[in-house]
Formats: sequence, C-alpha cells, structure tokens
Amino acid sequence: MGRLFGTDGVRGVANKELTIELAMKLGKYGAYGITEGKSNAKIIVGKDTRISGDLLEAALISGILSTGCDVIRVGVIPTPAIAKLVKFLGADAGVMISASHNPVEFNGIKFFNSQGLKLSDHLEDEIEDMLIAEESIHLPVGLELGTVKEYPHAHDDYVEYVLKTLNGVTFEGIKIAMDCANGAAYDVAPNTFNKLDAKVYTIHHEPDGTNINESCGSTHMGDLKNFVKVVGADVGLAFDGDADRLLAVDENGQLVDGDKIMAICGHYLNSQGELAKSTVVSTVMSNLGFDIALKENALNTKKTKVGDRYVLEEMLANGYELGGEQSGHIIFLKHNTTGDGLLTAVQLIRVMKATGKKLSELAGIMTVYPQVLKNAKVSNAKKEHYLDDPVIAEAVKKIEEMFHGNGRVLIRPSGTEPLVRVMIEGKEQEMLEKAANDMVALIEKQLN
Repeated sequence: MGRLFGTDGVRGVANKELTIELAMKLGKYGAYGITEGKSNAKIIVGKDTRISGDLLEAALISGILSTGCDVIRVGVIPTPAIAKLVKFLGADAGVMISASHNPVEFNGIKFFNSQGLKLSDHLEDEIEDMLIAEESIHLPVGLELGTVKEYPHAHDDYVEYVLKTLNGVTFEGIKIAMDCANGAAYDVAPNTFNKLDAKVYTIHHEPDGTNINESCGSTHMGDLKNFVKVVGADVGLAFDGDADRLLAVDENGQLVDGDKIMAICGHYLNSQGELAKSTVVSTVMSNLGFDIALKENALNTKKTKVGDRYVLEEMLANGYELGGEQSGHIIFLKHNTTGDGLLTAVQLIRVMKATGKKLSELAGIMTVYPQVLKNAKVSNAKKEHYLDDPVIAEAVKKIEEMFHGNGRVLIRPSGTEPLVRVMIEGKEQEMLEKAANDMVALIEKQLN
C-alpha cells in the first residue's frame, strides 16, 4: 500500500479508493491519534457540496464516535472555516471532507489539530501505521460513546471573522463578479460581499451534488472572464470547490493569479508597515516575474517546496505573515492558518479600495515571464538521480548563464509518476522551447 496521506490529506475516488471502510478507520484512528485517547474530546466535521459527502461523513463520524469523541457537525462550509472554528469553539480537532478543485467523483479527508493547523508528517504517519495494522485501541461502551451536535452558527461565525479583518472598511460602489464553483463558497461568499455593500453578480452558485468544479471555478476561468466584461465588473473572483484558494480577473477579463495577488497585497501591506520582515513566502513554482517584482519593490521572498503546508511551515518557523502559491492558496497568517479564498478576496479588494486603483493597474506590478514545462521519462528508481549527475548540472548552469539573470531552470521529480519535470522560464518562448526539449533529451539519456 502506498502512503495514504498526501500533501493535503487523504484523497481518492469516493466509494472506490476512498471507501466507507477507510473513512470509518480514518475517523477512528484519526480521532484517537490527534486527541491521544482523550475522553470527551470535541471534533468539528464539515464538507463541501459533492454527492459523496453524505456517505463519507456518516462513515467518518461513526469512526470518531466509536472512540468516545463528540462531533460538532457544521455541514457544507469552506475548508478555512474549519481551521477558524476549531479555535473559536475550543475543539480538539477539525476534519474537512473535500477533494478541493478535483472532479466530483473524487473526495478527500483532511485533518486539523486544535490550533487549526494541518497535521505534522509524523502524526499522519502514526495514524496511518495504526490504521494499516488495525491496531487495537480502547473503544468505550455505554454512556462513554460520543454524540453528535449540530452547530447552526458556523457560517455566521466565519463571515463575521472575515469582515472583522477589514476594520470597518466597506466596498460600496465596487462591482464584483464571482464564480463559486458550485462548491462550499456558494452561500458564504455572496453573503459576505452583500454585507460589505458591494454590487454582487454571481455564477455557478447552485450546487446539486454533481456539478462542483464542473467547467467552473478557479480551474476553469473562461466563464468568469466573459462574465466580468458582460456585467462591467471591477473585479472577478474565482473560488475552488472548498474555497481555500482564489484566483481573480481584472476589469478587462485578464487573469490575476496567486503570484500577482501576493505581489499586490505584499506591496500594499509593506507600504503600511504591516508586512513582517518585508517578506513574502512562495514556492519554487512561482513565476520568475514574481521574484523580480518583489525585488524591484524592496521586498524579499523565501522559497519552499510545492505545497501550501510547506509555505505555512516556513512562515511559522521564521515569523512571516504572507505566503502562498501561484494556484491561489494564499495564507494571511495574521488572520488564519491555512489558505482562505474568501479572506484573500476581501484583502485584495481592500487594496483596490484603499489605493483607488483598478485591478489591472495593481496587477501591473508584475510581468509574467513565459514558462515551458516538459516531462522526461525516467524510472521511479532513478528519477531522483538528476541531483547527482554532473553533466545535467553543467547543462543547467549553461542555460542559466545564457539568460543573464533573466531566466531560470527548475528540475524536480514527479511525486507519483516515473517522470522528471523540467520547467524553464525566460523572455523568449522559442528559446525556452528549445532549451527545455534539449534538457529533457539529456536527462533521458543520462538517467536511462
């Protein structure tokens, strides 16, 4: 069996890979591992809108209750709301049932600890080991069994927290178009912006269990780009299925991705003396233009591996307050411990309101460099060996010297496939294509 936990919980095709048996065991051993067998612990459970949510929720909750832990069920809600509610309600843990931006047939189970943080690799390994071994643990009987309580105020609590981050600022006069991906943001996102007195236009906000992320949301931006121009909106907002990420569209229908959002918000926060160490944390996949934009505006960047959990680890370890990914997972650590699409949206529009600038003008802080991605076919046994090959290392050095500081080469093994991924950035597309193809051919020659 491969490792169950990935970078964002346990995921798979619901009722095939992520079965009710597995969900029940995750509830049982997850609750036991996180709470260390504590009696009367409280665990919050939420889900997105996909049809398999009910099935997996029932199994997961059964497993949790079997350990004597109580469940606070909050229903359909964004993932970042779970992270906030854990602390707000003094719970011992939180669980979100969602496969984020993935198609409807997938689902996932993601745990948060009592601090609203994703579990450490070590704790995930402990839970997984217990589950695979079907380890014998104490299971109570009689009056010691867990119970379920509904919490009807979860949406209101989440919206109130987001509004408080604005310190009374409203968005009156701003026209906002949004795509809710038929997911967890379908209700809370329009509600939040209506409370802020914005003029709100919404698409893909009628989930039926089968249409989450279907040609909509942050992975399919076409509808929103057109909708912004049709309604004459000042900004478009695209959430994913569980609303932990956000991508934007300017008034001309042009994409404003996570890199640009971080550059815009980082520059503004720094100008207000609100950005710790004048630093934004990003992953190695952020565009070269992002690094250049930050440097030109007296900002620093720290790089991590791909995955918002690694961004958060760097932020917590070194006292940074803003970080995220090109995909729109953005963390404002002053306010929340995970990527939060709704929070990111209000912070972006806060900058528009404070500066009086159009989003297209703000996005001009960064020029996106062309990027070419190619895959070299290499066996799983050898895909890590590129690090030790002097011929490959010398080729990378020569390409980067050719760019004179205006390009870069990033090589990394696939986490799941027998591939080495080659990404090259620079100013000239034709040059990038040739360099990437040459590098792929060299890697395949050297490692096969």
